[in-house]
Amino acid sequence: MRGHADRDGAYPHLSPTELDQALLGQPRLLTAAALAERAEVSQEFLYDYWRALGLPIAEDHKPAFTQADADAVAEIAEVAARQGYSDETVTTLVRSVGHTTDRLALWQVESLVEHAISTRGLTDAEARREVLDQLPTLLPLLESQLLHAWRRQMAALAGRYAVEFASLDEPSGPVGELPLPRAVGFADIVAFTRRTADLGPKDLASFVQDFESKARDLITAQGGRVVKTIGDAVLFIADDVATGAQVALGLAEQGAAGGPVPVGHAVPPVRVSLVWGRVLSRFGDVFGPTVNLASRLCEDSAPGQVLVDRATALALAADERFVFTQRRPRELQGFGQVAPMELTRA
Repeated sequence: MRGHADRDGAYPHLSPTELDQALLGQPRLLTAAALAERAEVSQEFLYDYWRALGLPIAEDHKPAFTQADADAVAEIAEVAARQGYSDETVTTLVRSVGHTTDRLALWQVESLVEHAISTRGLTDAEARREVLDQLPTLLPLLESQLLHAWRRQMAALAGRYAVEFASLDEPSGPVGELPLPRAVGFADIVAFTRRTADLGPKDLASFVQDFESKARDLITAQGGRVVKTIGDAVLFIADDVATGAQVALGLAEQGAAGGPVPVGHAVPPVRVSLVWGRVLSRFGDVFGPTVNLASRLCEDSAPGQVLVDRATALALAADERFVFTQRRPRELQGFGQVAPMELTRA
């Protein structure tokens, strides 16, 4: 049977058409016009949906869509109409899925390619061909893991919101103030370019992956959450300032004290910052002056050092676990003269 390994572990090669149908589960029988008619939506709605999903629009006369595509478009159109969602809300919901799954699919395939190269001694091209042939067999596992993880993440988010917004009688702050109080921090690898200059592609990929995975593990273990990684830096948040401080100190303390960092090291040397303030959460990211200040403080921090602003130090002043040391004032772009403080453990 195609898509299943034979006795020696090899997978029969699939043609592009066979692979496409195995992954989609259905043949592409519908044109854009036929899909729009079947889903009872306008072609404009369909095109907006498809662009938000991050996929190219096929020529109008080409049968590029499946019945599952029609069902998905019809479902969101029906719910949007029933709930009164604006076009902008529908686009954002679809784009969030498209953006996330695009990166997820690439990440998963690349990890499988890397495994095939390292364990079977294949060339990059051979590994990619083999992974393509394996995908139909792996698809149910990847799909079920995705759904399970999404449900767990949604439950975790709902749980946090249920606690944070349990009382609607609490004052919401001045009109126009950003809605969410959060501890925001950055951790940036020290001398990333120098440390990775002599690494080959495989070791460079491992170095970046090690940093991201180990930093993510440390952040979540301390009660924080990773917002995103940006190459050699990670942006994290926490719901309270003390948790944010624990995360920031944990990252700083786990970094090595300089020198080359071997692949597989827990966390390379990092500069760290932490700022307590209010943020806007959109598109899976956070925005606002708090985030910008944390970024500027991180750039100005020394290896293994955690810098905070005065407001954050005051928010932590009553916590005897932490000590603050005044550092020299400095000019930070967009904020003028700032006198940061170094956060350490008592």
